[in-house]
Amino acid sequence: MAVRTQDARRERTRRRGTAGAVLAVVLLAPACSAPEGASTGSTAQEVGAALDRRAAAVMERDTGAYLAALDPRATSFREAQRTELDNLADVPLESWAYEVEDVTGTGADRVTAQVELRYRIKGYDTAPMSSSRTVELVRRDEDRTWYVSADRAADGAPGQLWEQGDVDVVRGARSLVLGVGRRTAELRRIAATADRAVPAVTGAWPEPWAGRVVVLVPESVEDMAGLLDSPAASYRGIAAVTTGEVGGGGRAPADRVIVNPQAYGMLGDFGQRVVLTHETTHVATRAHTSAATPVWLSEGFADRTAYLRESRTATEIAPELAEAVRRGDLPAQLPADEDFGFDGDAVTLARAYEGGWLACELIARDWGEEGLVAFYKAVGSRAERDGAVEQAMHTVLGTTPQDFTTRWREYLRARLG
Repeated sequence: MAVRTQDARRERTRRRGTAGAVLAVVLLAPACSAPEGASTGSTAQEVGAALDRRAAAVMERDTGAYLAALDPRATSFREAQRTELDNLADVPLESWAYEVEDVTGTGADRVTAQVELRYRIKGYDTAPMSSSRTVELVRRDEDRTWYVSADRAADGAPGQLWEQGDVDVVRGARSLVLGVGRRTAELRRIAATADRAVPAVTGAWPEPWAGRVVVLVPESVEDMAGLLDSPAASYRGIAAVTTGEVGGGGRAPADRVIVNPQAYGMLGDFGQRVVLTHETTHVATRAHTSAATPVWLSEGFADRTAYLRESRTATEIAPELAEAVRRGDLPAQLPADEDFGFDGDAVTLARAYEGGWLACELIARDWGEEGLVAFYKAVGSRAERDGAVEQAMHTVLGTTPQDFTTRWREYLRARLG
């Protein structure tokens, strides 16, 4: 469909933040500390055994066994946990396990455990999704058994979708959409758009990846923020984000695309295709994205993939930069990481995404699609930023950052002037 430049600018402003890939690195501690009055290591082992029983009950969908692992005196907690287990009923789990990182306490019969919940969705996750939890346990005099008395997201860790309500599951051909409080028809439309995104991404990214995507659709932007452990104000105009752990050349753990139903719903078919193709690109490239990867490259590559099959002109895709070029206000440098912040100036954010897209367009034009992919992989193979882009430009593109920036500025003038 035709989109006038003014309409395109408004649509771009609404979705500018969609590309933000939220990258979390989980570092696991190898040992547990025992509380006072407990023999070293024995309490941690007993806590681990109690959580193993709980995990087995989740996998077996055994409500009785699940409740048996909970403190019999914690009535409200038991009811809430019964509801959570029911909320999970339709989610196709392949695995569910707890790893105890640390155990602390002030007595022999009450402890707090820092735990990593690791789970996989069957048919979609090639590696476990990780969630940091704080679990409280008590040991009752009646049988000296440890029972879970509280379970919550650890400080600074996001919550889980099934904590927000009953999870509806829609299976696409290449996608799995998990929603809470949304209409089934809406979830099916999202699945259809995600199904279309997957082959588009595979066509642009030839490296092996799962070829499937999991999309979470919470009820509101506030619930979306809860899944990201961030203020809701940061995401009100953002249609979707991708969460995951950076891979840096190895196998990356599971990713999730999280949709803001309000902002996503304001987009037309074109905008929704762009959003989900962009986010699916992050899923595909995650294993080759590391701390060395500048945001202009990861977001520019994702935007390029999203627009590759769309019939839009450069000025429609990059209206803010086009306006700047017409004023003679060419950016002096490639976008900096901080230019991509969701809580910054909207025009700066738009120009950052547009500049990253055009940088990847330039690489594909002058060095080919293979050169662009090789450059992305070369940068992401490094663990740290220092020298990574410079080295990859030298070895893959045969150029320098200074020369590339000059070419990029000329390219902006040629395509947008």
